[in-house]
Amino acid sequence: MNFRVGQGHDLHRLAPGEDLIIGGIHIPYRLGTVAHSDGDVMLHAIIDALLGSCSLGDIGQYFPESDASIKGIASSELLSRILELDQLKHIKIINIDSTIQLQSPKLSAFLPEMRENIANLLQMDSDCISIKAKTGECCDSIGRSEAIACDVIILIEKLK
Repeated sequence: MNFRVGQGHDLHRLAPGEDLIIGGIHIPYRLGTVAHSDGDVMLHAIIDALLGSCSLGDIGQYFPESDASIKGIASSELLSRILELDQLKHIKIINIDSTIQLQSPKLSAFLPEMRENIANLLQMDSDCISIKAKTGECCDSIGRSEAIACDVIILIEKLK
């Protein structure tokens, strides 16, 4: 068996007038992410973890901010495009463990929907996806509601 681990991290500033989308789910809130795409930190971190597990670089190499054609694009579309890479067509995702860092709003009510959405996007069992939400304990940019971050670890098996 050929197992690989990938790690992903993403962080975006928060600002009024922007949408807050996490795990492909719109979260009603007064602040949202400032980003070139929809700013979904969870899907961005998953993309980086997938790419890392196959030694394929990072999200910015495939979707640079200088590319006007992806301005405002849904991160689920970015994930779909990454999954079309030949090296990622020959993997099985074993599990995903993620931690969202956001002072507010509380995310507990949204976590099951996020898990189901990610499971659908990745065509895997939602029981193999862990999503935790932590606050910044009122410290640093996350604790002051200036930013949101997400860390992801992924285990894959290379099938070919």
